[in-house]
Amino acid sequence: MQKIDKILIGIAFSPNLKANIFEAVRLANMFDAELVGVHVGPKSDKKKSDLKALLSEADPLNKPFKTIWKEGKPVAVILETCSKEEINLLILGAIQKENLLKYYVGSIARKITRKAPCSVLLLIKPSTKRVACKHIVVNGLKDDRTEETIKTAFVFSEHLNCNKITIVEEVSQNELHVKVSDDKTLRKANIARERLSTREDQRVKHILETINNKDITVKMQSIFGKRGYSIGHYAKVKRADLLIMNAPNKLGFFDRIFPHDLEYILSELPTDVLIVK
Repeated sequence: MQKIDKILIGIAFSPNLKANIFEAVRLANMFDAELVGVHVGPKSDKKKSDLKALLSEADPLNKPFKTIWKEGKPVAVILETCSKEEINLLILGAIQKENLLKYYVGSIARKITRKAPCSVLLLIKPSTKRVACKHIVVNGLKDDRTEETIKTAFVFSEHLNCNKITIVEEVSQNELHVKVSDDKTLRKANIARERLSTREDQRVKHILETINNKDITVKMQSIFGKRGYSIGHYAKVKRADLLIMNAPNKLGFFDRIFPHDLEYILSELPTDVLIVK
């Protein structure tokens, strides 16, 4: 089961820096973890004093804050720091390319989530004041890594004091093997959907038997549609506070050309997203 004892936050001196720092400090304290900050770019007295001032405004940290200053390409520096510092969780908010008045997360997130040696939390709505996490949506798709991802969702639920988890089982329309053209084929399609939903529910229930989920309301939801797109849309419609997904496999040539499930999520983040390694 995922253990979080060392968290890394990318420090970009962007308009969201204060909110990102406050969120990272709260998470570090909730997990009783050490918080490390990495700034990609030159070190200066002003940046040091600005960062120190922001940290003094945030909640006091349970463990000392460590700052790393390093010049280079953002992706390479962040990945190298994750490995060197043995980070369990990387938090990405706005990432700044030095000397460019541009803050972005999408393209950086794509590259980092493919190669990161740890789990990655993407913050799209950081806040200086704590916004309670009330609903977590987690993928329940048939995959070797899903059990670990669901277990991690329960760990986060416990530490964030969130008492509602929805496990979404995305089923491809192709699995129905029924082309709807009239009432008869519609009934056949509905029966096939019910069977597939029951099959997926049984598989997820088997995983849940290994988890102590006291005080957490768990719902299972089968969705038919494009993998990644469907769960992202569901999380947005249900106003989930956190969407938890499996990390992508090592991507081959065709994955770089055609969108895979996580690409849909990263292209339009529906909420804060945790990608579990």
